[in-house]
Amino acid sequence: MKKFLRSGYTTGACAAAGVKAALIYLTAGEIVDSVKIIALDGTELQIPVERVEKISDGRIRAEIIKFSGDDPDITNGASVFTTIKISGDKITFHAGVGVGHITKPGLQLKVGEPAINPAPRQLIRNVAAEFGVNGLEVEISIPAGVELAKRTLNPVLGVEGGLSIIGSTGVLRPMSEDAFKNSLVPQIDVALAAGFDTLIFVPGKIGETIAKQLGFPDGAIIQTSNFIGFMLEAAAERNVARIILCGHIGKLIKVAAGIFHTHNRVADARLETLAAYSAAEGLSSIEVQKILSANTTEDAAQIISANGLECVYKKISARASLRAERYVFGKLKVGTILVDYAGKILGLDDTAEEILRRR
Repeated sequence: MKKFLRSGYTTGACAAAGVKAALIYLTAGEIVDSVKIIALDGTELQIPVERVEKISDGRIRAEIIKFSGDDPDITNGASVFTTIKISGDKITFHAGVGVGHITKPGLQLKVGEPAINPAPRQLIRNVAAEFGVNGLEVEISIPAGVELAKRTLNPVLGVEGGLSIIGSTGVLRPMSEDAFKNSLVPQIDVALAAGFDTLIFVPGKIGETIAKQLGFPDGAIIQTSNFIGFMLEAAAERNVARIILCGHIGKLIKVAAGIFHTHNRVADARLETLAAYSAAEGLSSIEVQKILSANTTEDAAQIISANGLECVYKKISARASLRAERYVFGKLKVGTILVDYAGKILGLDDTAEEILRRR
């Protein structure tokens, strides 16, 4: 019998649920045992509430227990505390115990900001809007996060003091590798059945957004997660004609280096690859060292821009496409589009341009 993996909810969804439970208590005097929130992808989440209490100075604190479903997430079972106070005319975010601060450039938030990512912030704004609340102080704490963060890449990336409050939608999809890989393949079968012979592979939300902006219909957009090589093989077996790889440079630059499982725990040569291609274009050794010392590819991109070497992105795109075609022994054509966190296209190769023209 086929086992269906359970989805869970992100720390960002926990925080938003905590805000809703606290606002219900504050506005209606009611302590609820669960709340419903709508994830940013439209999924309805019913999230249990562990505790709601008034602490002081008009502040209400709610506790939500993180549930990761069948995803092997280190925060599963951790308490996420959200403390709110109605104040002012805007929503402000604060990091409590176990939630970090941004200390290096190159991430989605500015240096000094609490590590509460844009999507969780939007979830919380949506909840506040349900109650007609414009001004709100929101503090998020994960007491276990101080220790849990030591088991993540946060210190390397420049998140100090705890975990990041993350999630692109609020829904945590199961990532058990074999089951998850196999669950991805039917996307290709459905696309072929719908008559698509050109597919666009996206490792995540950023690539998906660009694919839609380029006019690709939903049925031709294929989520690969970290398993780009596996999905290329599945496409080749099914005689797909053409594929565009479209995603954040931090993921797809690995393909240019011959890495087809892009999870950071498997392999990571992002900065080394970027440094090598930049050096080949004439970047000085001093600037190359700056790239190698950068925090993220976004951070390194500023060095490339300052030196007028944006041409390097097209070469990296072309190399990723070449590597991908070699990986499947030339059974299909591959083009590559590299983008940044803001959704700006950094570069694309000739094959990607040709495929886009054909459409």
